[in-house]
Amino acid sequence: MLTPDLLTDYDANVPTETATATFGLGCFWGPDAAAGSIDGIVRTRVGYAGGTKPDPSYEVIGDHTEVVQIEYDPDTVSFSDLVKWAFTEHHPPTQAEKRQYQNIAFTETPTQRDQLRRFLDGSEWTEDQIETRLESLDAFTLAEDYHQKFQLRGTRWITDAFEEAGYDAAAVRESPAAAKLNAHVAGHDVTFPGLQQSYEPSR
Repeated sequence: MLTPDLLTDYDANVPTETATATFGLGCFWGPDAAAGSIDGIVRTRVGYAGGTKPDPSYEVIGDHTEVVQIEYDPDTVSFSDLVKWAFTEHHPPTQAEKRQYQNIAFTETPTQRDQLRRFLDGSEWTEDQIETRLESLDAFTLAEDYHQKFQLRGTRWITDAFEEAGYDAAAVRESPAAAKLNAHVAGHDVTFPGLQQSYEPSR
C-alpha cells in the first residue's frame, strides 16, 4: 500500500550529489515518464529550452522546444548512458517540423560534450544522417505545474498519498518518489520499494 510515510521516507534517502541532463524528445510528457524508470534517476522535470524568447510558456513558447530535465546519480548512471537512452527514444535521422517538438541533445559541460561526441562517433549514423540538434544548454525554464508528472494526474491512490504527506505542486515535481510513480503509471517497469506491483496502470 502506498502511504505518506513511504513517500517521505523514500524521498529522504536519495543521493545529494547529482548532475543534470536535458533532452528534447517530442512532447515532454512521455520522456518524463520514461526517464523515471531508469535506475539512478533522482528527479525529473519538464520545461522549455533551446530558444531565444526570455520567458517561454506553453501558450507562448516562441522558438523554444519542450524538454525533459533529468537529475541523476552519477555513481549509478552516467551521462553516456542517458545519451544512449535518449537516442533510443527518437529516430535521429528525422526531425519534427514543428520546433516545439524537435529532438535535441543538450550538453552542459565540456565532459558531457566529449561523451556525446564519443557516442555519436561510435553510432550507426554518419554525421550527415543525424538530424537531432546538438546544443549547449543556455537556459532551462520550468513548464507549468499542470505539465509536471502528467501521468500521475487523476491517479487518486497516488495523488491522495502526496496530499496527505503535505506535498505541494513544487514538492511533487521535485520528488524522487513521484518520478518513479509517474513512470509506473505510464506502464514502465520500475524498482520502488513498497510499490504495489500488482497494480495495473490504465493505458
